[in-house]
Amino acid sequence: MALVFLRWIFRLLMVVIISQGVCVMFYYTSNTHLPRDALTETLQQLHCTKLRREFSVIDPAKSLDMKSVTQKLSDFLNCPYKTNTTEQDINRIRLQFCCNATGSFILTKRNTAVNQTIEYETSSKSTYKINAALHSMLPEDFPWSGRRLGRCAVVGSGGILKNSSCGREIDSADFVIRFNLAHVNDSDVGLKTDLVTINPTQIQKEYKDLEKNPDPLVERVSVYGNASLIVPAFAYTFCTSLSMKALKVLQPIRPQQPVVFYSPYYLRKLDRFWKGRGIREVRLSSGFIMISTAMELCEHVHVYGFWPFDSDLQDRPVPYHYYDQLKPHPYMHKMPEEFVRLLQLHSQGALTLHLQPCSSQTHTQDYV
Repeated sequence: MALVFLRWIFRLLMVVIISQGVCVMFYYTSNTHLPRDALTETLQQLHCTKLRREFSVIDPAKSLDMKSVTQKLSDFLNCPYKTNTTEQDINRIRLQFCCNATGSFILTKRNTAVNQTIEYETSSKSTYKINAALHSMLPEDFPWSGRRLGRCAVVGSGGILKNSSCGREIDSADFVIRFNLAHVNDSDVGLKTDLVTINPTQIQKEYKDLEKNPDPLVERVSVYGNASLIVPAFAYTFCTSLSMKALKVLQPIRPQQPVVFYSPYYLRKLDRFWKGRGIREVRLSSGFIMISTAMELCEHVHVYGFWPFDSDLQDRPVPYHYYDQLKPHPYMHKMPEEFVRLLQLHSQGALTLHLQPCSSQTHTQDYV
C-alpha cells in the first residue's frame, strides 16, 4: 500500500515538473524579444558610460585625429545626455573664486576710478589712464548683477550651424550671446540677442571713417535690438582708439544699446585660470571667454556653433562661418584645443554642447 502511494506521489511530481517546464518554454519562446531588448539596452548604457568617461579625460592636444574620433563622438552625441548640477556648481564656484565676473567682467563706474591707470590684457607694460570723459560713459554697475541668468545660449559662428534648424531652440533661451556682429536668422541661429561682441578689427576694416559716416555700424547693431555690445578695448593697444570711436558714435544714437568694455583684469585672471588647466593658447578666443563667463553667471549653458573642423560628423564639408564661405586664417586661435576642453565639460555634464541639427537630435536630458 505504501509503495503504491509513493508511486502515485512520484507521478504527480513528474506531471508538475513537466508542466512547469512547458510553461517556461512557452514564455521564453513567445517573449524572446524582451530579454534581447533588455540586453541591448544594457550594452548601450555600458557603451555610453565608457564614451562619457573617455571624453571626460580626453587630452587637449594638437594631435587630435578627427577621423579616429568621429565615430565615437557621433555615438556619444546619441547617448542620453546627463546634466550634472554638481559639476556645474563646482565650475561656477571655481570661476567665481578666480575671476568674479559679477564684479569685474566689464569696466564700470563702480570698479574703475577717474585717473586710474589700467594695464592692458596682453602686456602689463602698456597702460592706459582712465580720464573723466571715458569714465562718464561707463555703465554705473554690472547690468546683470543680483540674479542668475537661467538657461544661456552661447552661439558661435561655426559653419556647422548652417541648415541646423536650431533657431527656435536658441531663441527659447533666457539669455543669448553672439559674436563679432554675426548675422542672425530665424531658421538656423535665431534672432534673440542679449549680448554681442564686436572685434576692433571689424571696425577698422568694415566701418572706416566711422565718425563721418556712422550709419553702416548703427544699422548693423540695430539688428540686435537692445542687446549690449561688448568690445575688448584694452586687449591690445591698437584696440583702444577703435573701441573709443565705436562708443562715442553709438552712445548718443543708440543709448538703449549699451557699449561696454571687457575689464583687462578679468581677462587676465581668466587666462591664468585656463592656462593652469592645460590650455596653451597665447590668448583665449572670444568664444571660450564668453562660455567661461556664462558658466559662472548662468544656471545652464548651451553651446552652439563651436566646431573647428572643415567637415562634420558625416564627413560633409563645413564652411568656417555659417554666413559665408571663408576659410580660417592660419594664425587664428588653436580652436581644436579649446574644443577638446568643451568636449570634456560636456561629458562631465557641466555644459551642453550642440553639434547636430536640432531637428534630428534624439538624445534626452537627465539631471543628476
